[in-house]
Amino acid sequence: MEEMNDPNAARKAWMSLLAKSDAVTLVQLWGEIRIAPEFSYLRAPEIGGVMVRGRAGAVGSAFNLGEMTVTRCSVKLISGVVGHAYVQGRDKEQARIAALVDALMQTKEAAVVQAAVIDPLTDIRRSSQVSRAAKAAATKVDFFTMVRGED
Repeated sequence: MEEMNDPNAARKAWMSLLAKSDAVTLVQLWGEIRIAPEFSYLRAPEIGGVMVRGRAGAVGSAFNLGEMTVTRCSVKLISGVVGHAYVQGRDKEQARIAALVDALMQTKEAAVVQAAVIDPLTDIRRSSQVSRAAKAAATKVDFFTMVRGED
């Protein structure tokens, strides 16, 4: 329900997609787009760590699960639009491209970037989820109890 009232829901969705995307695929899609925006770094790509928290059964008390390496980057286009990115791992190029895509998605170039980068990444993610669900379904075991007539 919150997403319906959130004016930033679309941006959250594409930033999440960029953060979870495969670096090689993102670089390839970016290379095909042939847009070279002028920008400056607000925060050059840098590698750091974040604490990942979990919950037992998704409802229990939060606990520290462990640390994860992330790379972050912030860029500012010549037009003044700012883009940010946090990506898993240590890939500075992925973080730079993700920040540029975030910035461009807030400009008049959004339709081009959506078609060339966001839509293909969405399709890849969706097919990956379907494949994973199919693999999980193939391992499903149905338990049943047989009634013995001795009792």
